[in-house]
Formats: sequence, C-alpha cells, structure tokens
Amino acid sequence: MRVARHGSGPRAVAAALTSQVHPVFMLPAVASSLFGASLHGSIETIVASIHVAAVFAGLYTAHVKDGYVDFYLRGEDDDHPLTAFGCRLALVLAGGLFLAAALALGGLVGVGAVALVVPGWLVGYFHAPQLDTNPVTATTGYPLGVGFALLGGNYVQVGALTVEALAFATVFVVVLSGIKIIDDATDVVYDRSIEKRTVAVVLGRRRARRAAYAVMAGGLLAVLALAAQSVFPPSSVVAVAAFTAVALVARRAEAELATMLLIRGSYVFLALLVVAVWFRPLS
Repeated sequence: MRVARHGSGPRAVAAALTSQVHPVFMLPAVASSLFGASLHGSIETIVASIHVAAVFAGLYTAHVKDGYVDFYLRGEDDDHPLTAFGCRLALVLAGGLFLAAALALGGLVGVGAVALVVPGWLVGYFHAPQLDTNPVTATTGYPLGVGFALLGGNYVQVGALTVEALAFATVFVVVLSGIKIIDDATDVVYDRSIEKRTVAVVLGRRRARRAAYAVMAGGLLAVLALAAQSVFPPSSVVAVAAFTAVALVARRAEAELATMLLIRGSYVFLALLVVAVWFRPLS
C-alpha cells in the first residue's frame, strides 16, 4: 500500500514521513525536556536522550493525527503528503518509539517517569478531533505537553518533582497558552464553520487578543514574583524583559505574524532562562 501521496519509492516515502516533523513546534518541547534536565545540574545523557525521544514521538503523533483529521476527515487542508494508510503507519511507528522509550524510562528511573511522559502522548493523540473542539483544551493542549516535557525531563534526572521544575512548567504553560490563543485567531471563520470552539471563536478576535496578552502578562509577572522569592534566579528578569519587548512588537501585528514573532520570542525566553539557571549571572 502506498505511503506517500506524491511520488513513489524510498525517497518519496521518507520525504512524506519526515514532512510531519515540524521544528518550529517541536523545538520548544524538546528544549523544555533538556531544560528540565538541566535544573538538576549535571545531566545523565542516556535517560535525557530517551526522554527526548518520548517527547518527540508524542509531538510527531500529534502532527500526524492533526494532519489526518484536517485533510481526510474535515477537508480543512488542500493537500497532505501522506496517504491515509501512510498516516496510520506513521502513527504506529511513532507509537512504537514512544512505547519503547516509556518502557526504558520505567526500567531505568521508575513508574513516576512513565506517569509524567504518558500525558504528553495522550494530549498529542487526542488533540484532534477531541480536545481541539473545546476552548480550554484547544488552547492548553500544546502548552501542557511542553509543561509535562519539562517536568519529565527533570524527574528522570532527580527521581522526584521539584518546586523549581513545577514553577517553570507552570510559567511555560501560561505563556504558551497566550501564544496559542493568538495562533488560533488566524482560523476563526473556518473553525466556526466546523464547530471548533477556540477562544477566538468564543470571544471574537479582539477580545481573544486582549485575553491572550493578559494571560502572557500573568505568566511573566509570575516569573518576577518567583524570582523575588528566590525560586527562580534573579537574572530571570532578563528573560521577562526580552519576551516583553517581542510581545510589544507583536501586539501591533496581525495574528499570523504575531504568532511567528511570539513563538520565536518564546525561544529567546527559554534560552535566557537556561542562561539564568546554568550561569546565575546576577546571583
């Protein structure tokens, strides 16, 4: 049975399967796993790599399932590189990778590591068409996946949940949820037509945008409060300042450009938090 809709042979199959690797959305989650690991200090590379593989498998599952639903079930997309069989094959391959990684983490770390990695896969698999029809789960699905990636990355190193990891994960979920609200505002008309109830569909573009920036501001204020309480390093305020600058520019842009700016701003936010944790320049 054919895997690729366009072309044949190993190269076409490989291209179709790798087309579902979306670095823009995968990088924050993978980086969050490694960031969580870095909170421990030294990193045990074997368990960190296995956890990254599990996170990657969950994200890949989400992208394949979302693409399948949007093209084959909803007719939302104009094209898709994988056949229906190819989508099912990709899901099986990703599921196999995830299962192998989860079992390895269970053996090397314990059941707690498995309990923290499974939610990310569940969110990815059930994002479409189940979770993306509710404004809360449609908004928080991806951010929660990132949050669990951070918690799991830390847990496999420490063997416990730390206050610092929980605080960072919460901040990431809040800030990314704000970005997701703006991202969803690019598809309001179509989402409404298929009864996909995002925040932008429920509130309208203007009020959703205000809500998004209020949510992001809440996350940034939480960083400042946690830095004042010495939960975060003092230099975390630099990450807040950098993301605030990006958000101020994005606020004047239309939804699609604003999303692009804010996602890349989240990279800078994460990178500066890594610097703050690793080097603690103002401590």
